[in-house]
Amino acid sequence: MSAKTVSYGVILLDARGRVLLAHATDTSHWDIPKGQGESGEAPAEAALRELSEETGIELAPERLKDLGRVPYRRDKDLYLFAARAAEGEIDLAQCVCRSMFPSRRDGSMIPEMDAFRWATPQELPHFASRSLARLFETTVSLAELHGSL
Repeated sequence: MSAKTVSYGVILLDARGRVLLAHATDTSHWDIPKGQGESGEAPAEAALRELSEETGIELAPERLKDLGRVPYRRDKDLYLFAARAAEGEIDLAQCVCRSMFPSRRDGSMIPEMDAFRWATPQELPHFASRSLARLFETTVSLAELHGSL
């Protein structure tokens, strides 16, 4: 059996306990900012780099709460961190994805994420992939995170 890949991500909550989601370009789903680490990168560094590349949001490492490595899919685990954004700290209209990939339609380079939103725990299943929705239903409680950050 091949080894699982690991993606590093940040669950960013706002003052009301909503989670930041980014829309994956050319798909129907929304996701938390996450991605693969680079050689020699510590988990927190990888998660903060992915957050910055996919949203333009910069956070200091000391703001992160380490949630550790959790099962995600058969082929992938997530190493997650959580953080809280202060009221008014993040303007979603200013978010921009600098991470590019070739479009399946024509090969042109397009941003990995093309829209951003805050979602309540109740809204999450309507936007997130099944894997992400299941993660929040079974492994990581947004309500508990909201109370602990």
